[in-house]
Amino acid sequence: MKFLQRLGRSIMLPVAVLPVAAILSGISYWISSAAGPNIVSTFLGAAGGSLLDNMALLFAVGIALGMAEKSDGTSALAGLVSWLVITTLLKPETVALFTGVDDVNQVDPAFLRVQNVFVGIVCGLIGAYCYNKFKDTRLPDALSFFSGKRSVAIVTAGVSLVVAIVLFFVWPFVYGGLVGFGEWIVTLGAFGTGIYGFLNRLLIPVGLHHALNSVFWFDVAGINDLNNFLAGEGTYGVTGQYMTGFFPIMMFGLPGAALAMYLTARTTRKKLAYGILFSGAIASFFVGVTEPLEFAFMFLAPVLYLTHAVFTGISMAISQILPVRMGFGFSGGFIDLVLNWMNPMAQNPWLIPVMGVFWFFIYFVVFYFFIKRFNLKTPGREDDDILGEGTEYDTHTADDKYLVTGGRFIDALGGKDNILELENCATRLRMEIDDVSKVDDAALKRAGAAGTMKPGGKSVQVVYGTNVQFVKDAMEAILAGRAAAPAGATAEPAPVTAGGTAVLTDAPATTTVRLRQPLEGRVVSLSQVPDPTFSQGVMGPGVAIEPTGDTVIAPADGTIGATFDSSHAVALVLEDGTELLIHVGIDTVDMKGDGFDTLVQKGQKVTAGTPLLRFDLERIRAAGHPAITPVIVLNNENAAVSFE
Repeated sequence: MKFLQRLGRSIMLPVAVLPVAAILSGISYWISSAAGPNIVSTFLGAAGGSLLDNMALLFAVGIALGMAEKSDGTSALAGLVSWLVITTLLKPETVALFTGVDDVNQVDPAFLRVQNVFVGIVCGLIGAYCYNKFKDTRLPDALSFFSGKRSVAIVTAGVSLVVAIVLFFVWPFVYGGLVGFGEWIVTLGAFGTGIYGFLNRLLIPVGLHHALNSVFWFDVAGINDLNNFLAGEGTYGVTGQYMTGFFPIMMFGLPGAALAMYLTARTTRKKLAYGILFSGAIASFFVGVTEPLEFAFMFLAPVLYLTHAVFTGISMAISQILPVRMGFGFSGGFIDLVLNWMNPMAQNPWLIPVMGVFWFFIYFVVFYFFIKRFNLKTPGREDDDILGEGTEYDTHTADDKYLVTGGRFIDALGGKDNILELENCATRLRMEIDDVSKVDDAALKRAGAAGTMKPGGKSVQVVYGTNVQFVKDAMEAILAGRAAAPAGATAEPAPVTAGGTAVLTDAPATTTVRLRQPLEGRVVSLSQVPDPTFSQGVMGPGVAIEPTGDTVIAPADGTIGATFDSSHAVALVLEDGTELLIHVGIDTVDMKGDGFDTLVQKGQKVTAGTPLLRFDLERIRAAGHPAITPVIVLNNENAAVSFE
């Protein structure tokens, strides 16, 4: 799933250019239809078409860049190299030479459609893979010029050549199968039209919907629905039936889905989600270009895209039964609807907006429910570790201090081979260790751990503090060979830390931290928390709350010190420097954010009473986790917490 989420985010890079391209092309078409071809329509059409016509190439470059371990132009170049190699080897002229055919028109028509999104995605993945695998390759001195990143494009070309050979044999069967299947669907009436609509959307991720469209819209099988409608020459009540159902979905349904995705986005990411979803909704409604919206969720939340495909099929079938008939020259958007309203083949076009309102609410309700119920990772709700660098929740760092700590931890845990699994929650590393007897608790303490827990079996937990994500990232980099522990990382002891800073040991005997109660409920002793990390004060002193409310608020003025991927905890630095951790429930990190919603972002200034996070108490209990919420002082072991 992480691969699909990362692929989905990578796809947003090329998709981000589509709304403006679609609008330019749509306006050009509108002007040309109303006033005839002129310099303005030609100029705008060429500008928009330059991007729309090369969408597959944009995917090859954008996905190669987005799927690379580190954003680097070398990966984008590799994606371009793969695209050029594969599409050049499979273009009709080249295929004609391979097969000994004299006339290009005799080449299998499948190779006329080889420049599609599916091939673009494949090329992008090839480029990213070759970059990730070979960017650090070291060759002998005689070939050193081609070492490192210079080797990436060379390897990419070789891999792409092999993939092109495979596609040379496979592609005609895939394309021919789709065309034959489309011809059979025609015999099924309204049910067949619904199947066509369903498959049309379902095949968009791989770009094979063009083969299906050519059967219904053009003269491949004698239907010629699109050309007959535009020419006003078809059969009234029949012509247009393979286009009509797209209008309500594109103009109303998908904007309803966009609204649902925006309203369910995390509060701190609504601005980012708004930019993606609003522009996509505009393009879908006015011009009928749906890719910006569809690619925004098809890989992040495949179940929603499957639902969208089903709804499209139903819309196509309903439109044929009513009957309603409408066609387009560009796509099923507002512009084409207006321009073709008076077409002699148009039948009951006024029903399209009526159907559209229905689909708007259907999409909104279904998408909103699915997203909230199943915690789907639509735009603004992605896992934080998928987001990559430069986002609000970026937790990656190259600081040597975390590599030092990570290196010491690995040694104290028995070495790289002894660590089977590595995860983290808000304050601790959670690991599966091959031989627990090799774990050196004292060495972990010297390296910066606040404590070590061994729940049983191969499980080991190392308590560090709210900056534990940085240590985990550093350990993963060392374990994967992407980084090395700095020299001396195992030699010098480090102070015991909590929250990433040294624990104060010279504080007064009792320092009372007076706070507003951050969560409705009964205040209990920390010793009642069913987790020794908290109950034994390993993380620090504090109290706990048996919650009756569902919203954690700031107990005092301060700054958000940390938020977490699973949204089950938040750290706060008060104005006097006191560091607090509010941890909702025990082991709730295992819920992976289901039922939790962070309302603030790291570094944000807050005042007492500001909502910090919201949670579903019943969902926590249904998952079998205690809901008791510790409130911990991280940087003063002599503190006492008092609620006013």
